[in-house]
Order: sequence, then structure tokens, then C-alpha cells
Amino acid sequence: MIEKTIEDCLWSNAQLLGEKVAVKSGRSSVTYAELRAQIMAAATFYRSLPGYDTGKSVIISAGKQLEFLYAYFGAHLVGLQAVPVSEDINPNRFAYIKGKLAPLAAVGFDKIDTDVQKVPLASFSGLDCHASSFVLMPKPQDIADILFTTGTTGAPKGVPLTYANECAAAKQINSYVQNAQDDIELLALPVSHSFGLGRLRCCLMNGQTIILLGSFANVKKMFRTIEEEHVTGFTMVPASWKYLQKMVGDKLSQFAGQLKYIEMGSAFFSEEDKRHLASLFPNTRVTMHYGLTEASRSSFMEFHEDDANLSSVGKASPDVDIGIFDAYGVKLAPGEEGEICVKGSHVMKGYLWQDNANTFFGDYFRTGDCGVMTPDGYIYLKSRIKELINVGGKKVAPTEVDEQILKIPGVVDCACVGVPDPEGVLGEVVKGCIVKDPSSNITFDEIGAALVGKLEGYKIPVVWQWIEAVPKTHNGKIQRNLLK
Repeated sequence: MIEKTIEDCLWSNAQLLGEKVAVKSGRSSVTYAELRAQIMAAATFYRSLPGYDTGKSVIISAGKQLEFLYAYFGAHLVGLQAVPVSEDINPNRFAYIKGKLAPLAAVGFDKIDTDVQKVPLASFSGLDCHASSFVLMPKPQDIADILFTTGTTGAPKGVPLTYANECAAAKQINSYVQNAQDDIELLALPVSHSFGLGRLRCCLMNGQTIILLGSFANVKKMFRTIEEEHVTGFTMVPASWKYLQKMVGDKLSQFAGQLKYIEMGSAFFSEEDKRHLASLFPNTRVTMHYGLTEASRSSFMEFHEDDANLSSVGKASPDVDIGIFDAYGVKLAPGEEGEICVKGSHVMKGYLWQDNANTFFGDYFRTGDCGVMTPDGYIYLKSRIKELINVGGKKVAPTEVDEQILKIPGVVDCACVGVPDPEGVLGEVVKGCIVKDPSSNITFDEIGAALVGKLEGYKIPVVWQWIEAVPKTHNGKIQRNLLK
């Protein structure tokens, strides 16, 4: 049973490691003692907002600024549920989330047209840290965050994660990756998604120093930061590795003697790529996870240790139980194919605003992925039961894209699917299969242009095909597998 929270650990670190740098972002940095003071000031600020009450939510623009950390943890310290979302969230998605939550405020979304109380992110900079502060140290079973994922229906799902869920996940990850308090981590992943945000929690819980980098786009800056800040570990998704390979080949290996660990995850990574990466870092702990927002990092593998099982997704993480179940909820024997299901303290209790009757088999969360487990516990992913498209680690519901395309004059019907990225960088990209009105002269370029501003860029199809009809079952369900 988890009795502590990430916040409890942060407070302990502020006492024991007060002058140690906790986070660096650009030219700004904050020690653990300063971080605690800023979080307490942010908590006091929230209490001053009109309409404040415990149990409400706050939508936060999740970027790499120190102010995001103050706003995020400050919300926790006054009983607010944090809803971190992408800085460039499209207005339709924002409106959907706002409609579901009726939030107290939206932090950092000055340009979005909404009737929600707006709070600039800059409001969390320069707060009076000496003013009287009132905080409510969270209870493990309370909801800390609500993350929004997208299911096959296209409607975003609300994933409530408790403080106990997040603390359990961080403990499991730190245990497997073998992070140490003297580690310095470079984080270039988005903190609006489970992977990047989870790394923030892992490092701060562990008393490490974390360096926030905008992205992997500026490779020179990334390399310079690794060298100057004496970075000992970092995380990436397969698309990041493909980008680095394309830009600088194997030059990252110049840090092989410096990097103690690399954590990868969020998308398919070939056995060939795993072997190549392991060969470049012979003495680095190179790990990769499988998991979901609902059950973060449920399995792990280490490329050197698991060389004979590199095509698997590893074994269950510490303190996690994974089983393979049939459609009736019966646990299957090793070697039998079924649905991968996960049990552990890190797993959410159930989606918000949704019937959860089919979400669990007993205490096991149903991932929607099909796989096989070997007698020694390795899990092999066979296929995705769900139809999510995995674009460089970002999940896309095809129905969300369908819905926007069907609004465009000249389109009669459509269905989107995931296909291999022609550039070999993102793993998958969206393919739009379009049934055109015979009287229309609309082009693929015009359809793509019409989607700008309606969808995030990575959700817009990059591969197109004209089709005569969308294949469907007798009850009208799209047979997307026939369009891949």
C-alpha cells in the first residue's frame, strides 16, 4: 500500500537537499528548497482565485517553463486536480475538456477563446514566497491529475490518476531503471504526455537534477547540454532516435562513457534498432517500457540483459502483475494468445464519465492489446485491438480525423488508418482514405489545408488514397484493417 506521495518526497528532498539544483530550464534554475517555496506560493495564489474550492480542476498549459512546475504542484497542494495539456492544443479538444470538467481556471491559455477564468503562466513567476502559505498535503487515494487520452470511439477519455498511482509508478520506474540521487537527466520529451510528465515526477521524487530542453530539434544544443551539464541519462521515443540518426548518425555514442541510462518507450522499435543502440552504449543501461496513460510503464526490458527477447516488450515491472486473458475474462496459460491485462498500484481505478463494466477483468486493467506471454514472463505484443494510430508516440484516434474530414464539402465518406511512415521517422503516420463526390474537383492538398487549425499537425494525414467505398461490416462498423 502506497502511504507517501510525490509531494511528500519533494518536501523531504527540500529538507535534506535544500541547496541542490532540482530543475534547470534555459538559463533559469531552482533548488529543491526554492522549488518548495515557489510551490507553496503558487498554492496560496490558487486560493485567492474567485471560485476556488477543493476538488475542482485546473487546466494547465504543460511546457518546459519552471512556472509550469509551480502551477502543477501548487494545484496539488490546495486540493485541485491538475489537467496538464499540450501548449498547442486545438480549440475543439480544449472545448471538450472544458465541457467535461467545468474547471476553476485555465493556466497559460491566453489566446484561446473560452469563458473559463484565464490565468497567465507568468502569474506564477515572482510570487511572494514569504507570504503566509496554506497547503493541504494530499492523501494517497485522492485524484491528483486527470489526463485525457483518446479511445477508438474518438471521444477523449478522462483518466483520473491518484497520488498513490503516480507514486507507485515512479517507484517502479526508478527501481527498474536504477536511477540514483546523483543522476542528472535531460528531458526533451513533452511534459503534457504521460512519458515526459512521469519522468519529471521520477526525478524529483528521487532527488535528482533534471534539465528541461525544448525538444530534440536542435541537436547541437542537445549535445552541448549533455556535455556542459554532465548529463548521466535521458529519455526518448523511437521517433526521436530516428531523427537523431537522420541528423547526426551515431554521434550520440560519443557520450557512451558518460550516460548511465537511457529510457525509451511509447512506440514500436525494431529488434535491429535495439541491437544497434545497445552496441553504441555497451555500458549504459538501455531500457524500454510498454504501458499506457492508464497504467504507466507496466513492463520493462533492458537491451543488454534481454538480448534473446528483444522482439518482446519485456517483463512486468517491479510490483506489477500482467496476465493474458481471453474474451470472457479467463486467464490463459503461457503461449496462449489473448488480451494483455495489467494489475498494480499504478493502475487507474476507472475512466471518468464512462461505463467501466468492460474496462477491467476483476483487478486487471484491459489494455486493448493482444499478446502472448512466455513461460519465463516475456510479453510479446501481437496486435492492437484498439485502432489507435501511434505517430511518434502520440496516439491518434482515426475517428477524430474522420469526423473533421467528413465536414469538408466534396467528401462523401472517409476512413483513416495508421501506415508506416514513408520517411521512416515516426513509426506510423495517418493515412486518409477518401470517397469523393463525383461532381467535386477537390484535391488531397485542399483537404489537408482545410484540416489545419481543426486538428494538431501530427493528426493530419500525410498519405492519401481515393477509394470507391469505405469497407464496413453489416452493422456499419468500418473495417479499417482492409485499408492499411
